[in-house]
Amino acid sequence: MQPHDFWQTLYPAGSFDPAGPFADLFPVELPDGSELPLPIRALGDGQHALASLIINQASFDVQDALAAALAPRLAAFRPEVIVGLPTLGLTLASGVARMLGHTRYVPLGTSRKFWYDETLSVPLSSITTPDQLKRLYVDPRMLPLIKGKRVALVDDVISSGASIVAALSLMQSLDIEPVVIGAAMLQSERWHARLDDLGEQWRPRVVGAFATPLLQREGEGLWSS
Repeated sequence: MQPHDFWQTLYPAGSFDPAGPFADLFPVELPDGSELPLPIRALGDGQHALASLIINQASFDVQDALAAALAPRLAAFRPEVIVGLPTLGLTLASGVARMLGHTRYVPLGTSRKFWYDETLSVPLSSITTPDQLKRLYVDPRMLPLIKGKRVALVDDVISSGASIVAALSLMQSLDIEPVVIGAAMLQSERWHARLDDLGEQWRPRVVGAFATPLLQREGEGLWSS
């Protein structure tokens, strides 16, 4: 597949061999049985790789399918408001909120508006931009929408866990304990330890549309799960 072809099409069940080894793509299965091929990105050690998802580059059909797959898993926790993480999580959070029949969602941000309160922010780093230390903000005007509510945090991918831990820290500073954390992709298990360090209650509240493993090199240009 060409790079621009990824994340554009859902394929029928059985379209890809799930056993591997894998070359340029890793197939995942959505709850309805459809399959989505994801590009494989090698990690810096040269021996491991991850399947990748950039949701705002996906077709609208794929975005809708991911939101539809995640929404019922969030609904089981009866969230009253969806809070989206920047930046890619906002695409999914908006779609999920619509799927759940909500009229709006609350986006967190990394761009400080002049009316923001610095005390309503926490440091934020990302696996895709590890050298850029930013801050995660909640708009003070949005506080009445989330205070005292059953909050669902939504991101596109949970990988290292850094973004979710930052969002949970921000919520805790507001005396808010989210009831569920959702993502389209749970990328390997590297995030487990970071969430467990924050509190043992968090990992059982994490749900995803699908999960992907940490891939290992198996010959030149091939990867296995």
